[in-house]
Amino acid sequence: MVHVWPLTLRDGELALRPLRRRDRADFERLRERNRDWLRPWDATDPDRPARQIPFATLRRWNEQQARLGLYLPLMITVRGRVVGQITAGPIQYGALRSAVLGYWIDRDQAGAGLVPRSVALVIDHLFAELGIHRIEVTVRPENASSLRVVQKLHLRPEGLRRSAIHVDGTWRDHLVFALTAEEIATGHDGRGVLARLHREFPPDTPAG
Repeated sequence: MVHVWPLTLRDGELALRPLRRRDRADFERLRERNRDWLRPWDATDPDRPARQIPFATLRRWNEQQARLGLYLPLMITVRGRVVGQITAGPIQYGALRSAVLGYWIDRDQAGAGLVPRSVALVIDHLFAELGIHRIEVTVRPENASSLRVVQKLHLRPEGLRRSAIHVDGTWRDHLVFALTAEEIATGHDGRGVLARLHREFPPDTPAG
C-alpha cells in the first residue's frame, strides 16, 4: 500500500481534492456564510474557544500532515466549486490501522447526497489503497443530518462516549460508529462502500 499526495477522488460531478492557495476567498466566504449552521458541530479548543486559524496556517498544516500520511484533508467540490470538507485523521498504521472521519457541508447543499458519497469515496480509498482496517465516525446525538449519513453507509453503532469532544464551548457526548474492512466487499475498482451506496440510493435519488 502506497500513500499518494496530492490526491483527487471522483464520483461523477463530485470531486474531493486538496485545499489550494487560490481557494482562500471561496473557502473563507463559505465558512463565514455557514458560521451559524456549523457552530453546533465544530470542535473547539477549550483554552482558546474563539480562536480562528488563519487560512495560510491551516493549509500549511494540512499539507504537512497529508504528506506524512497522517491526515487526509480534502475539499468537497461539485463541478469545481468548493462546497464543504472531509478529513480522515489521525490515520494510524501498525497494529491499529485506523482512521477517524469528519466532514461538513454548505447548508445550501445539505440533503443532496454529497456527504454520503464523499464519505464512501474516502472509506474506499482508505481500505483499498492505504490498507486501513477500521474507520470511525463520531456524531453528536442531536446531529440528525450526520446520523442519517452513517446510517445510509451502514456504519455499525458502538455506543456513547460521554464528554468526548469539546464542541461549541463545552464537552459534548458523541455516538460512535465504525466499519471494518471485512464488513464490506470491495470490487476490483476499489469501490465497495460507494458501490453499495449507489445501489441503494441511485445518483438521481437524494441520499441525505
